[in-house]
Amino acid sequence: MEIKRAGSQPSGKGRSEWFTGTVWIDPLFQAPDPALVQGASVTFEPGARTAWHTHPLGQTLIVIAGCGWAQRWGGSIEEIRPGDVVWFAPGEKHWHGATRATSMTHIAIQEKLDGKVVDWMEKVSDEQYRKDSK
Repeated sequence: MEIKRAGSQPSGKGRSEWFTGTVWIDPLFQAPDPALVQGASVTFEPGARTAWHTHPLGQTLIVIAGCGWAQRWGGSIEEIRPGDVVWFAPGEKHWHGATRATSMTHIAIQEKLDGKVVDWMEKVSDEQYRKDSK
């Protein structure tokens, strides 16, 4: 058994290549080999969001605070709130983040495939972020 105490792992700021706006990432767990799963708590300040990306084995988001938006490529922007669970299928191009006026925190859970959990792509433009949003 291993217990990671709250506050024992430092928060990190999301890299500007992968995020727009201010994003804080708090690592939660990374299971040791041969397990593949890892998770983090991610907080997006108002207006902050990921770049477009995919996950080789998919991703689950569990919204725990605030109000956010998520969108898959070709789909409409969907509002996400605390208690919502979002699943992105393997290889599904998507983004997620806060609304313009409200921060949002979610737990992100994904698995490694050949040591990789994410493939980052182009940033979500301001026009894409505003499209269809309330």
